[in-house]
Amino acid sequence: MLKHQLKLRNPLAFFDLETTGVNMTKDRIVEIAIAKALPDGEVIVQTKRINPQMPIPLEASLIHGIYDQDVADAPTFKQIAKELAKFLEGADLAGFNIIRFDVPMLVEEFLRAGVEFDVSQRKLIDAQRIFHLMEPRNLAAAYKFYCNKELKNAHSAEADALASLEVLDAQIQRYEGMVAKSEEFKEPIVIRNDMQVLHEITTNKVVDLAGRMVFNDKNEEVFNFGKHKGKLVKDVLNKEEPSYYEWMMKGDFALDTKRKLTEIKLRNSKLNQ
Repeated sequence: MLKHQLKLRNPLAFFDLETTGVNMTKDRIVEIAIAKALPDGEVIVQTKRINPQMPIPLEASLIHGIYDQDVADAPTFKQIAKELAKFLEGADLAGFNIIRFDVPMLVEEFLRAGVEFDVSQRKLIDAQRIFHLMEPRNLAAAYKFYCNKELKNAHSAEADALASLEVLDAQIQRYEGMVAKSEEFKEPIVIRNDMQVLHEITTNKVVDLAGRMVFNDKNEEVFNFGKHKGKLVKDVLNKEEPSYYEWMMKGDFALDTKRKLTEIKLRNSKLNQ
């Protein structure tokens, strides 16, 4: 039986969600796993598959391994909402990177099910936040981790450039042949000592360097900010709001962003002639 050494006054429910996607208003939960740590040291684990009542996109299934047939006979969230809320009653919530996605997604599902689930009176604990606070993700930390060396003269351009070279060299030696998985990728990418592969990992979805525009799943440019976020750039510029182009060109945007925006506008203008 799993035990813990946390000093608890209330149960602490560590949970993780697998979903159809990352849009909290449109996507749904397909699996929830909860490890409820009790004040006496005991841990109770409960995992449930959930029918999202919508098709699971292939790109999501490739990440978590859950396909439509796996949840076809599973209960809907609404059917288990009251039971789930009872299991979590009086418990604080914890997990890894739960604040930005898992907690709001869970609350959204409870609201849709019409079941009260108030998190305002619960403690929320994110292990990722502690990880990032205690294990800095900067060049000096990477140099120590991959090369087992202390970075002297940090923030000296030459020292940082040389350390970056050593870090990348060590990363390739450590990870070559291993699979890199991320929701950003259409499919898992194998790490290779190939600069084209590393380029694709680094700049997978970015259209302009500032990230104001990104590629969607169909490799089409979409806006990544503001009122048109998620919309095709060509549709906004040519149909919905042609004046948006002038607004961006006159606005406080990077020159690279304006250049890429102009390229898209000109390219689609030619296609429509």
